[in-house]
Amino acid sequence: MKDYFGYKDKVAVVTGAASGMGKATTEMLVDLGAKVYALDWQEVKVDGITQYIHVDLSQKESIDQAFENLPDHIHSFFGIAGVSGSKNDFITTCKIDLLANKYICEEFLTKRMQKGDSIAFITSTGGNGWERDDNKDVFLPVLQAKGWEESLQALEQTGMTQMPGTMGYPFSKLAMNYYTVQLQQTFASQGIRVNAVLPGSTDTGMKDEFTQMAGGEEGLLAHCGYAGRLATSEEMAMPVVFLNSDMASYISGEHLIVDYAQTSEEVAGLKTVEQVISLKGILEYMKNMQK
Repeated sequence: MKDYFGYKDKVAVVTGAASGMGKATTEMLVDLGAKVYALDWQEVKVDGITQYIHVDLSQKESIDQAFENLPDHIHSFFGIAGVSGSKNDFITTCKIDLLANKYICEEFLTKRMQKGDSIAFITSTGGNGWERDDNKDVFLPVLQAKGWEESLQALEQTGMTQMPGTMGYPFSKLAMNYYTVQLQQTFASQGIRVNAVLPGSTDTGMKDEFTQMAGGEEGLLAHCGYAGRLATSEEMAMPVVFLNSDMASYISGEHLIVDYAQTSEEVAGLKTVEQVISLKGILEYMKNMQK
């Protein structure tokens, strides 16, 4: 049978490979014959991976060390690692969910990818509204900064650093959804594709954290559309594996929303629109509270 996905013997790097969507992605890539380098803080226990590499994505030095152990040519990069922010502060959450991806792409992938290669992120529908000016005005300075230290400094200057870690999650997802498109200026002109999967509510190791953030099980299920259930990690891994494969060779700069039509029904006016977060609105509220 023809290898339509084209992963056989290709180098694939997966962050967050120890659990949830990252682990499911890693397992599928192994089955498809890829040489999988699995990056995570925790040990990755998936049979058939080429190498597990320990990494702390909140630390530049740890990322640098991890990439010293990776091949010079990376065919597919999967930026899947992420935290909810419920166990981290705002800055640490943004380092893991946003700055790590930005740093990896700009510092390493620009040098280690070639025409025909691909990048895919798993972000979130929690980042819907990424195109709005009241959000871009807040996160764009971070994306426009150069290097780890300058990006971190720009993050610290957003005025949001006193917010809880749970606010770092939507901030990062808004920025990552925009960044997926911004990266086209760097990569698409070189024949390297960049895409993102935006999951709705999914049953992963962070389910309990997101349930608490949503105000309970009912609040979490409200983002599941007509499915009436949480998605599985495999149901998010399959789309991201597709997007980085040869099957999606003419797809780039896209946000593949995987939430059983929840977002599209809201856009069409068939469902009550969920309130989209406004970062500028939050900052203005904070200023007013301090007066």
